[in-house]
Amino acid sequence: MVASYSGHYDCAKELIMQGADINLQRESGATALFLASQQGHNDIVKLLFEFGASTEFKTKDGGTALSAACQHGRSSVVETLLRNGAGMHDQLNDGATPLFLAAQEGHLTVIRQLLSSGAKVNHPREDGTTPLWMAAQMGHSEVVKVLLLRGAERDADRKDGSTALFKAAFKGHNSVVEELLKFSPSLGLLKNGSTALHAAVMAGNLRAVVLLLRANADPTLPNMNKELPADLTKNERILRLLRTRMVDGGC
Repeated sequence: MVASYSGHYDCAKELIMQGADINLQRESGATALFLASQQGHNDIVKLLFEFGASTEFKTKDGGTALSAACQHGRSSVVETLLRNGAGMHDQLNDGATPLFLAAQEGHLTVIRQLLSSGAKVNHPREDGTTPLWMAAQMGHSEVVKVLLLRGAERDADRKDGSTALFKAAFKGHNSVVEELLKFSPSLGLLKNGSTALHAAVMAGNLRAVVLLLRANADPTLPNMNKELPADLTKNERILRLLRTRMVDGGC
């Protein structure tokens, strides 16, 4: 395990030849394959497979060698694992898939590998969070674009009702907002009565306000979420923009 984690190929091979148990698990559930995959040591991953390493073992939180490689963007290791039968649909205990983890961290090459191998683009975590929602929250616009092109559902929401567009507008990820608007004109209400325009205004995100108004967001729609601040006019430029839109329909 130590040799595999540290990338010491010759040491790992010698230990294997001396009878080391390749599939032995730590208390956490991690194996030598998991550790080598996590650190991106593809030569050791291949070595372990030569001597019977299994992709079936999981850590206590449900992690596999593939999920570790995807989370850390180890694209060469991902390729090796997939060729050796790693389960791309395996999930962490919270429901996160390897695709979800790659989307969260913005690893575009890994995402393309997984999608080309049949990963489910809309598979959510237990709380309803999809890979697209997570990529939007983190501001990974190229990842968002690829996921949309591969059929990601733009308006899927979490259990709290928020959509990818709402989160991107609130976080100030305007390149993500632009990508999302290209793929769907939908600007519907969230479950709590808020909209992406509300989110952009609350965040003082002028660029997102402009983008959403151009996409025909309704500036007169009241915010029904009582937990949010009542005063949505903290940015004077946004206030003027909204007033202009309400008067003449333009921005």
